[in-house]
Amino acid sequence: MDLSVIIPMFNESENAESTLNRVREALASFKGSYEIIPVNDGSLDNTLEILNRLAEKDEKLKIVTYPKNIGRGMALRKGFQESKGEIVVSIDADLSYDPHYIFDFIKTFKEGPEIDFVLASPYMPGGGVQNVPFHRLWISKWGNKILRLTMPNRIYTSTGIFRAYRKKVLDSLELESDGKEIHLEILSKALALGFRVKEIPAVLSSRRKGKSKFKFKKTATSHLVFSAFEKPMIIFGFLGLLTLGIGLLMGIYVAFLRFSGGLTPGRPLITFVILLILGGIQILSFGFIALQIVSLRREILRIQKENLELRCDLKDLNKGNGQG
Repeated sequence: MDLSVIIPMFNESENAESTLNRVREALASFKGSYEIIPVNDGSLDNTLEILNRLAEKDEKLKIVTYPKNIGRGMALRKGFQESKGEIVVSIDADLSYDPHYIFDFIKTFKEGPEIDFVLASPYMPGGGVQNVPFHRLWISKWGNKILRLTMPNRIYTSTGIFRAYRKKVLDSLELESDGKEIHLEILSKALALGFRVKEIPAVLSSRRKGKSKFKFKKTATSHLVFSAFEKPMIIFGFLGLLTLGIGLLMGIYVAFLRFSGGLTPGRPLITFVILLILGGIQILSFGFIALQIVSLRREILRIQKENLELRCDLKDLNKGNGQG
């Protein structure tokens, strides 16, 4: 199989048929073999019935489903597990990105054999946005700007679902996220393992049908947690230096009062200054400890990758012995 297209779906009865039709139309000129894998994430409407009806007429459709709604992360993980393509593309059910960009992904892989996965980016030069509600666009833009500071590759768009991976990338990752934070998890782990990423410009459009699954609080929280996890010194360093700086400035002020005779004995100001300075040093030390944890995590990821590769080799060896 050359290509797998994963489409997570939750309560997408209004979009399911039109989405699959548009993806099939886009792939009509694709020269290789492909499969489309809609993943029903425990929909409460008749999404599954629509998918089953369409699959009866098209052998390229491979339906994956489970009864309880868990989240986009679980849907993608299930789709990745079932995919057989050498290139695996994930795209949203409302087609906020035109599926014809899939050919741009494939072209990028062909032109850059060293590239391991490709991101569609509306926020990089050449990308764009159409008819997206202002509040959602503002949150997404600023969230990605903050995340860009934490990324070693200075990625413009870290949170988008529309991506393409070489299968070896996904096979090397132990993914755990159940929600939308899976996009950040994949990016973090793949870059930590040395896989190479490239962004291509794309246009992001607003959903036409159905209800958006965007949740501000959950999205903002996941972005902040990820930023702190990837570059802990951004937070610990800022807070530590700020606390230490305030303590030192107040210390200078206390010294001035002491030598000018204006310091009243017994004032708690000296104790407060000492606590600020010690607190700043302590916070900075937490940052250095966190850096060591991040380094240890990368080493663990490398070991996990080696274990997965060994497991795959053993599986292939057992298959070969069985056939022999």
